[in-house]
Amino acid sequence: MDLDALPDNPYLLLTPGPLSTSKAVKAAMLRDWCTWDDDYNAVVESIRAQLVDLASAQPGYSCVLMQGSGTFCVESAIGTALPRDGKLLVLANGAYGQRIAEIAGYLQIPLALLDAGECARHDPAAVAAALRADPAISHVAAVHCETTTGMLNPVEAIGAVVADCGRGFIVDAMSSFGGIELDMAALRADFLISSANKCIQGVPGFGFILARQSALESCAGNARSLSLDAYAQWRGMQDGGGKWRFTSPTHVVRAFARALEELREEGGVAARAARYRDNQRRLVAGMRALGFETLLADELQSPIITSFCSPEHADYDFKRFYSALKRRGFVIYPGKVSAADTFRIGNIGEVYAADIQGLLQAVAQSMYWLRPANAPVANTHTEES
Repeated sequence: MDLDALPDNPYLLLTPGPLSTSKAVKAAMLRDWCTWDDDYNAVVESIRAQLVDLASAQPGYSCVLMQGSGTFCVESAIGTALPRDGKLLVLANGAYGQRIAEIAGYLQIPLALLDAGECARHDPAAVAAALRADPAISHVAAVHCETTTGMLNPVEAIGAVVADCGRGFIVDAMSSFGGIELDMAALRADFLISSANKCIQGVPGFGFILARQSALESCAGNARSLSLDAYAQWRGMQDGGGKWRFTSPTHVVRAFARALEELREEGGVAARAARYRDNQRRLVAGMRALGFETLLADELQSPIITSFCSPEHADYDFKRFYSALKRRGFVIYPGKVSAADTFRIGNIGEVYAADIQGLLQAVAQSMYWLRPANAPVANTHTEES
């Protein structure tokens, strides 16, 4: 197949996923697969093994793939990991921590919530105090990279506290796994969750739960859902050589296999993390030079996505700014912070230094609210900026 003949996307996705993927990843979806065929199941088993290798060099970990979005996988993990008499402590400092708490509510899992506020990191000492105060808590759930703001939480320090207190630890690493170096053993995490369309740079359609095998083996009978029973899905894959219990997203799985190949070709997680960090440094420096301010202090910021404060100008409108950037080939993200007016720019996926430079030029050209009053007025249908 001539990949150069495939059409380019009309714009680059600067979001935390779905994100811009390579032509080879997209091309991998052009072949149909049978879900019961040995060749396809071998691809599934290879993916599971590679994900375990990325999670930790230590033995004793396993992986289960789960149909659906990242949130499906979070719900699967929460609903399967918690025993019927368990209680969950959720550490929230943004929308995705709050979503875990909402999931627990739907599943009727007893819940304690420790909310640090959207612009603060979790304090491991506060976590320890909450665990000492409530012996009924069996598990703690935390978000590694909270994409509400771009906050990077200290999950290794939290994991040490949780383990010292003898509780289970569930890490939502949705937007960080594969893009930030981590080790499940060092995190002392029992479960870690991510998705195909994040830093591995695949496409949406399934996610995965990495787990200490001993923790997963103890989950039989816990699940509150048939289709989201992570233990039953894992058992089926273990015993069936990669077979899914229900119809699997075959095209997406094959694209993910190609994305894992590209991760190896790039030099692994360390090399990809270095590219993401460089992207983010260039982005912040350039946006600050244009007069924008970041919501978070640099020491709190992840290399995945950055929240910028909206300009304090009466003529500024995010939708108009967004449209101007989209016409110039870049799609950004609206803000999700409740206490501030922001927008977000991600720099993961098939995004390189030249792309960041192109974005910064597009931003400079799209800052219509700074034009002199006598500047030419654009056609309102095109909103030229």
